[in-house]
Amino acid sequence: MLITVVGSGRVGTSAALQIALKELGDIVLVDIVEGLPQGEALDINHACAILDLDVEVTGTNDYRDIEGSDVVVVTAGMVRKADMTRLDLLHKNSEIIKDVAQNIKQYAPKAKVLVVTNPLDVMAYVMWRVTGFESRRVMGFSGLLDLGRYRYLIRKELGVSYKSIRSMIIGEHGDTMVLLPRYTHVGEMQLTSMLSGEKINEMVERTRKAGAEVIKLRGWSANHGPGAGVAEMVEAILKDTKEIIPTSAYLNGEYGVKDVYIVVPCALGRNGVEKIIELDLSQEERVQFLKSVEVVKQAISQVKL
Repeated sequence: MLITVVGSGRVGTSAALQIALKELGDIVLVDIVEGLPQGEALDINHACAILDLDVEVTGTNDYRDIEGSDVVVVTAGMVRKADMTRLDLLHKNSEIIKDVAQNIKQYAPKAKVLVVTNPLDVMAYVMWRVTGFESRRVMGFSGLLDLGRYRYLIRKELGVSYKSIRSMIIGEHGDTMVLLPRYTHVGEMQLTSMLSGEKINEMVERTRKAGAEVIKLRGWSANHGPGAGVAEMVEAILKDTKEIIPTSAYLNGEYGVKDVYIVVPCALGRNGVEKIIELDLSQEERVQFLKSVEVVKQAISQVKL
């Protein structure tokens, strides 16, 4: 298997390292900055040698080297600062994604594409439109990151193992994301029966603001969490696990919504998005979800395609 990671910044290199740790295949790191992907690849190769991981990582500035890729992970783009929303990145990153999409279309036309660049749902839509790929082969990463942040807070509050916490998330990767306490279980118990509504709402709001919290504390955006989540999704695709993962996917009537990328539960496998799972939403959850959809649609309307 061959996995390409476009963008050799913190998120891209973290994703490459996590993919290498799973020994999912050889990796190509691509970046426009000369020497950067080559140096990062060399460092990861040294780590692989120490850990007995039989993986080869190649750094390059030439998109021709992605030929034959099974999965292309796209992290290229400007990163968010503490006073910026993900939507503030819209115009600059859409131009970057258009260029990356053209190169993927030319050199890796059979690949599944996993977009990580923000604003995530809009960039996944841009990638799909420009490549012209089947929508199931283009998807966006974010749900696992937001879910991880939510699960962290639940574990911290209840003192239980992560293995006991199951939940789901829908909506945009942003301020209108919809966390679902009703679908959150600790063991066999619903979270709503274990914590007060006030405490749950507090955790939901902190989850929404977790990305900005990371930036404020250390001065740059998250990379370890995204890297781990990307590797999980790549593994589900390459190993054809059909694991249900919150994924930014193209909706064509599901949830009564059309022509938008947004996070919903998806079974991932060798074809990319194998199936979209439609949850039975309450009236309140549905209103929140549709509000989130409108935010993404408005952002998409501002992009020239």
